[in-house]
Amino acid sequence: MAVQNSQPNRAAAPPFPTASGSRAGRRSPRERARLAVEVLAAYMQSRRALRRAPIETVVASLRSRSPSATPPDADSLKEAKSLGWVVARLLAHFPGDTRCLARSLVLTRLLARRGIHAKLVIGARTAPEFLAHAWVEHDGHPVLDPGDDSFGRLVEL
Repeated sequence: MAVQNSQPNRAAAPPFPTASGSRAGRRSPRERARLAVEVLAAYMQSRRALRRAPIETVVASLRSRSPSATPPDADSLKEAKSLGWVVARLLAHFPGDTRCLARSLVLTRLLARRGIHAKLVIGARTAPEFLAHAWVEHDGHPVLDPGDDSFGRLVEL
C-alpha cells in the first residue's frame, strides 16, 4: 500500500505561529519547548499503540482522559490549524515514520487534550495508482493537508 507523503513547505511560514497567526503573539521559547515535547510524546504514544491495537482503539485511547470537546468556534479552528502546522513541521524533522497517519494521530491527541473536537479522516484513491491518505478536520475544515480531491473518504474516526 502506497501512502502519500506530503511535506510542508518549510520556507513559506514563520516558525511556530500562534492561534492568531500573528508574529506579535508568538509562543515563548518555553511554550515552544513544552509543545515540542508534547508532540514527540504523542508521537511515541501513538506509534506504540498502533503496534498493539486496531486504529479505532488507538484513536479512542488518544482521546481518553481529555476534557469534553467544546462547540467549534473561530478560535478553536485557528488553534487547530496552528497545532496542525506545528505537528507537520516538527515531525518532518523527526526520524521514523512520520507520514500522514502519524501526523494525524499526534494532532488528534493534541486537539483532544485541549478539548477541541476533531475527526481523523482516512481516504484512498485507486487511479492512477492506489494511494491512502489520512488527515484531520475540525468542524468540516481540514487542519492537516487533505491531499487533492482524488481521495475518497473511507472512514472518519
